[in-house]
Amino acid sequence: MVVHVPARAILFDCDGVLVDSKDSGNRSWTTWAERYGLDPATVLDGVHGRRSRETVAKFLAETDRPTALEAIDRLEIADAVGTRPIAGARELLIQLPRNWAVVTSATDPLLRARVGAAGLPRPLVVVTAEDVSVGKPDPQGYLLAARRLGVAASECVVLEDSLTGIKAGRAAGVRYVLGVGAEALDSDADAVVTDLAGLSWDGSGLVIADSALLRG
Repeated sequence: MVVHVPARAILFDCDGVLVDSKDSGNRSWTTWAERYGLDPATVLDGVHGRRSRETVAKFLAETDRPTALEAIDRLEIADAVGTRPIAGARELLIQLPRNWAVVTSATDPLLRARVGAAGLPRPLVVVTAEDVSVGKPDPQGYLLAARRLGVAASECVVLEDSLTGIKAGRAAGVRYVLGVGAEALDSDADAVVTDLAGLSWDGSGLVIADSALLRG
């Protein structure tokens, strides 16, 4: 038994959806927090699904932010070498025609580093932290990705792992929001899968195997 979601395009978050960068990100932010005399646990609590600039602004004075933002960017890019793909990500991406995009809170250099280390194809359409004035949960990134693909947001599927990202997909008015990973179980995603294994593209939409579902 499968779930078939008609769609013209798929919009992916990156970290936690296409690549497993959690440990790498935690190491980088822990080092960063200690460098600035902050409690790492407090910093890490607000990192996932947000742009680095927003996290930095939460903890540091405006005069310190440019240098601190450069510091976390360097730390994360340097640690990206061990990034691995999420199960099923490569297999799904190579099935897709030119109808997918990545919408990430990461910077473009960090996205390139992580996707490259994971051995995944780079999408033609990318929306990164530099491309939007407001990060997730604002829908700006997903709306921009749909526009760049030439597809209405209502004809897109969003794949997200964070509550912040799922809210962004909902606010963009997409057809279907698929949560990835256990954190998404606490969201209003239409369905939640463990990873991307069991997902495929049949030419008219996303196919989700019943065995992949954590919640349908």
